[in-house]
Amino acid sequence: MDAHAIPHEFIFIDEAGFNLAKTRRRGRNVIGHRAIIDVPGQRDENIKMCTAISNMHGVLHHHANLGPYNTGHILTFLDRLHNIVIPPERMNDADHARTRYVVVWDNVSFHHAAPVQNWFADQPLFLVQYLPPFSPFLNPIEEFFSPRWWKVYDRQPYVHMPLVQAMEEACDEIDVGAIQGWIRHSRRFFPQCPAREDITCDVDEALWPDRAKRQDAA
Repeated sequence: MDAHAIPHEFIFIDEAGFNLAKTRRRGRNVIGHRAIIDVPGQRDENIKMCTAISNMHGVLHHHANLGPYNTGHILTFLDRLHNIVIPPERMNDADHARTRYVVVWDNVSFHHAAPVQNWFADQPLFLVQYLPPFSPFLNPIEEFFSPRWWKVYDRQPYVHMPLVQAMEEACDEIDVGAIQGWIRHSRRFFPQCPAREDITCDVDEALWPDRAKRQDAA
């Protein structure tokens, strides 16, 4: 797709959950004093946020939902994403007519649902690419979630603001340069997949520096 005459923009999408009962397990305080933080005494419901990022635009779209995502929620998300990358008033522009948008995501069941497949069939400028199972290192949005997670909890949403507001602000705080770096990192593994080469991601190196002791060595 990178070498194709028609330009392709890759859009990476995934969902991540947040809960007010979660907080940092480590912290800093004045020497000689223990770092202490108040946490809620009961668990709240999980809030799932779906996010789309791209190399050109950084964070394209994000939307929070109380409870898990499903087929209906992802279709609403895709409709809004479509209006963001191709605004209705620019549908006939030459640049938009030539560009193809490739949605890259995992194999969760509702990503394969018939209405979702029909959505892509009805949108000729949008393509979909499913990642292989157990390959989070191929999706740069996995690296996006880690810093955003702490940016959310650093705002202490259970004290200073609603959780959804903290989630929204944390997304807006991550710059395009960081996202481009995560995409470059994940693309290092792309050529190895079609070649069926043994892929060693950073986590493997850290946990099992001796290849013979890695879990996937067998």
